[in-house]
Amino acid sequence: MNSGMRVQRLALIGMLLAVVWYALQLFGSVLAPFAAAGVIAYALDPPVTRLAKLGFPRGLASLAVILAIIAALLLFALLLYPLLRVQIGLLILRSPRYALLVQSWARDQLTILQDQFGPDVVNDKLRDLVSGQAASIMNIVLSTITSVIGGGFAIINLLSVIVVTPVAGFYLLRDWQVMIRMIDSWLPHRFEAVIRAQAREVDRILSAWVRGQALCCLFLAAYYALGLTIAGLDLGLIVGLSAGLLSFIPYVGSILGGATALGLALAQFPNWHGVAWIGAVLFAGQILEGYVIYPRILGDRVELPAIWVIFALLAGGAAFGFVGVMLAVPVAATIGVLSRFWLRRYFASPLYLDPAPE
Repeated sequence: MNSGMRVQRLALIGMLLAVVWYALQLFGSVLAPFAAAGVIAYALDPPVTRLAKLGFPRGLASLAVILAIIAALLLFALLLYPLLRVQIGLLILRSPRYALLVQSWARDQLTILQDQFGPDVVNDKLRDLVSGQAASIMNIVLSTITSVIGGGFAIINLLSVIVVTPVAGFYLLRDWQVMIRMIDSWLPHRFEAVIRAQAREVDRILSAWVRGQALCCLFLAAYYALGLTIAGLDLGLIVGLSAGLLSFIPYVGSILGGATALGLALAQFPNWHGVAWIGAVLFAGQILEGYVIYPRILGDRVELPAIWVIFALLAGGAAFGFVGVMLAVPVAATIGVLSRFWLRRYFASPLYLDPAPE
């Protein structure tokens, strides 16, 4: 390949990336339901393909699967909405009490520090300031959480979420194999074997992560919600569901859910027995997550380091909001596969293998 052709191809790739970046920046606010629909279509393509192989028309199979998912979500909402509404009301009612408890705890800790290090290091003004700010921060956090939980679904564009996402998901799911074949026909003949091999590797890793992580999140959400509720935590349903559903971000669901559950347990139970039960549920959840759920569902198929997933999700969210979060893991998986591919080529190239000159 001459240098002129290489420059042209690099320029074309750069222009395509710039166009994609500009489109995400320009249309990011309306792309959210379509990004969600793309994830749904990708995740549900295998069962639809199996139904199509059994003789069902692909359009009918896609419609049946989409309707089944919608029915399951509606059933879930109908069953849990009354309980969630009661717990949200309880959270709003107890918010001032939790703020006072945090303020008292901060004042006690600063008093202990003042006794240990003297009034020159921790004076009364600093103690009052920190305890007051702790209560203010707690009030802000609790009001934000309650407003998001209570009114978040009303704030989101219901037309986009309820109508556009399922409709777009149906059409993408129905035409998924057609789109794949069309994109495959666009590949340059000289590199089609290499590109297909890397695309299969990306699909292997991404499908394992998306479908496996979804199952893991559902199992963990059910376990934590049920376990914390049985252990007697008043807000166990909300905390458990949140911890399980946030577990797609490595360590975040466990840390936030565990800290929140223990904090609420300390505020609710007058003795350590109740707190110990909550701690036992959380500890058993970590054992279940680390040694049963993730090894059996995900295994060693996912070559996405946890720190890389965390960075990708945060970077995608910072750059493109919800759309960036939806696209973060596919982009991270693609970058990982291409990086390993180029590393293999580098290790086999004269640039790496040629010995140093004498």
